[in-house]
Formats: sequence, C-alpha cells, structure tokens
Amino acid sequence: MGFIAGAAAGALTGVLIAPEKGEKTRKKISKKVKDVSKDVADTLGEKVDHLKDQVNEIIDEMKGKAEKVKEEVKEKANVKAEPDAKAKATK
Repeated sequence: MGFIAGAAAGALTGVLIAPEKGEKTRKKISKKVKDVSKDVADTLGEKVDHLKDQVNEIIDEMKGKAEKVKEEVKEKANVKAEPDAKAKATK
C-alpha cells in the first residue's frame, strides 16, 4: 500500500510540475487518480479475499475441534453410564 501511495504521489508531482496547459494537466491528473484508485481497489479486494479464506480455514478448524470434543464427551458419558447399567441389571 505504501508503494502504491508513493507511486501516486510521484506521478501527481510529475504531472503538476510539467509545463503544460491547465486542461491537459487536469486530464492527466484525472487519469492518474483513476488508475491509482483502480490499483488500490484491486489490492484491497485481494487482501479481503485472502482474509476471507483465512477466516474460513479457522472456522473449519474450530468445527473439527468442536466435533472431536463432542465425540470425546459422548465416549466418556457412555463409559460412565455402562457401570451404572450393569449394576442395575444385576439387582
């Protein structure tokens, strides 16, 4: 992002210093602003997509861990329930 901002500032300074008519200079500035805006939007879009992917990976990992804990709790509940069931059956 810093590189893009620096490049934009440099390009804008170059356009402003160049000895051309005002209308031509305004057109150049407008074009540069559009180009830089597009670059920034593209870069931000890529960063957002990457962040979404990371969040989805974390969510999937957490779901997997939650499922594992759920199964472990079920197993422990079944193991604890078995002696009680045997005791009732022998009475």
